[in-house]
Amino acid sequence: MSLFTQKMRMLTAVVLDGQSDAVVKALLEEGVMDFVHISELDKEQAGRLNAHKTSMNKSLVADLRSRCENLMKQGRIPLPSITKNDLAKMEAFDGQAARSLLDSLSDSLSSRREEQRSISQKLLSFQEMAGYIEEKKTDYLDIRHGDVGEGRKGEDLALRLAQYGILEKDGRGHYISISLKRDASAVNDAMDKFAWSEKPEEANASLSAATAILKERIGSLQKRSDEIAAEVEAEVGRHADELRKLWMTLRVSELSEHVESYFSYTRNTTLFSGWVPSSKAQEVESVIYEAAKGRCIIEWTEDSEVERDKIPTSVSSAKVLAPFERMVKNYGTPEYGSINPTPFTTVAYIIMFALMFADVGQGLVLLLIGIIGGHWYKSHPMAKDGLISRYLCSLLMFLGPASMVGGVLFGSYFGFNWLPALWFNYHAVVNGNATAGLVTDIFDILGITIKFGIAVISLGLVLNWINLIRKRRYLELVFDKNGLVGGLIYAMGIWACYHFVGSGCQSFPSNPVLYAGLGVGLLLLLVKGPVYAVHKARLSGHKEKVGTVVMDTIMDFLVQVLEIFSGFLSNTLSFMRVAGLGIAHVSLMTAFEQIAEMTGSIVPYVLIMVIGNVLVIALEGLSAGIQSLRLNYYEFFTRYFTGRGIAYEPVGLKSRIVID
Repeated sequence: MSLFTQKMRMLTAVVLDGQSDAVVKALLEEGVMDFVHISELDKEQAGRLNAHKTSMNKSLVADLRSRCENLMKQGRIPLPSITKNDLAKMEAFDGQAARSLLDSLSDSLSSRREEQRSISQKLLSFQEMAGYIEEKKTDYLDIRHGDVGEGRKGEDLALRLAQYGILEKDGRGHYISISLKRDASAVNDAMDKFAWSEKPEEANASLSAATAILKERIGSLQKRSDEIAAEVEAEVGRHADELRKLWMTLRVSELSEHVESYFSYTRNTTLFSGWVPSSKAQEVESVIYEAAKGRCIIEWTEDSEVERDKIPTSVSSAKVLAPFERMVKNYGTPEYGSINPTPFTTVAYIIMFALMFADVGQGLVLLLIGIIGGHWYKSHPMAKDGLISRYLCSLLMFLGPASMVGGVLFGSYFGFNWLPALWFNYHAVVNGNATAGLVTDIFDILGITIKFGIAVISLGLVLNWINLIRKRRYLELVFDKNGLVGGLIYAMGIWACYHFVGSGCQSFPSNPVLYAGLGVGLLLLLVKGPVYAVHKARLSGHKEKVGTVVMDTIMDFLVQVLEIFSGFLSNTLSFMRVAGLGIAHVSLMTAFEQIAEMTGSIVPYVLIMVIGNVLVIALEGLSAGIQSLRLNYYEFFTRYFTGRGIAYEPVGLKSRIVID
């Protein structure tokens, strides 16, 4: 794992036309090049080159691949990984043969699909009826007992009513009709034609009979649906090898076309360019030389020769930190050459969660959910994410132990103080029972979280200074509100506030260093406008009027002062929510314990505490997770992480790129 984004190099290669297909396959196997169009690099040169022209029907290939994937899903056939040997043995794409295979298999399954579609429609209707009975909403149902007329067949009436509901014989030789009230007119018309006669004396038995009939029908339909699914799976499974081979051919064709869309051509050569991590540069060069049999020219462009904002960002983090890397990507892409936010996000998120949700027992439950859920998803790779998703399972593997560590520090075990706390007894402090130690009341807890907030914000400022130095933006480093001037004023503000609170809100410190620091900070904010105006004039050669500069400086100074003082204050106090959720967590467990004690019996006591722990894990765990994410995004990231970088998107056999 790197503390900064990976260093990149841009490769530009020229190969003979006859070797381009082999080079494409080699690059797909390597999967580390983020291609760029030649026209983006040199517009004058691009005008003398021919663009890529394809003979492949992209929509056809995409459609065939989608159909192939749908069939494989029905057959529970996982998508295969494409290896170097697969590439070597792969045949050219034959659209006619591919369509023929898929059409043939689809035709053989069509009758089963139609039956399954019909079953699904009936199941939905019957389940709706059963739901109304269960919820005692029988006003929505039309349930009748009776007989068909002389010479009429109940079976014929049952067929006529099949699209609306059920007609079936009860145990006494009569018929019972079950349908929805909205279909009553259609049901009446059909019954009139069969001379239906009602038996009102059977009305009391109608509801229980309808319940039994619906239950039996739903069960038999579900059983048949499962049988059809098994038949489809078996049928598709017999063609598993053909489907895997076809899918690999289609996928490689798509990816190859995507890569070749970046190529440009002369009469006999192919030109392409792309970004590669420096650590992979030598390996990629060797692969191209080997594939092209040495008939190529390769040149490298260093990142220093290209504008920073045009270089894609590749972040290298340990695989185990994938849940937190996803948090970073959801926010944005770091700028090239800047700090890698993932390790700092990991530490900050875990500590915040541990402070808000500190309990050994509840943390153990979260860990077990993560382990069991992760194992289940590994055993069912094609299963869709549920309420507890794959991502959440991997995140719980961190949050469970974090909560357990917090529980040990604060002495909380399923809401009880079974063992002494290593730091302080959170429950005793919140409930007003703490008499000794450094933390004795809620204000001490609030103070801890404010200090933690100061540490997080200060770290964000330092990371921002490092980023600005690496980007050589020295004016921003000095004058920006998240630069040195903002850090100086923030430090002086912290000093003044701590002295003010320590004096019982009676006085501010009289140390001249404090006022000198504030004075220097305010002076830098005041001269920011003129300095930026001079810098802009040097770059553009255009000088603004003195009056304009003065007015802009005054307005900017007032806005910056308000933003720094109010912004830093609100950002710091925002971390009090960490204490707030921690206090709420303890208060809820205390409330459940008090309710349980009121029962005076062991069984209700245990039951209430179990329910209380379940509710706290679900509600407080969710709240703590959301607030940890919010504090990272809005109080930490905003100090040093712009999210304006270009994502590094290499094309390889494992890429998820789809041809439009």
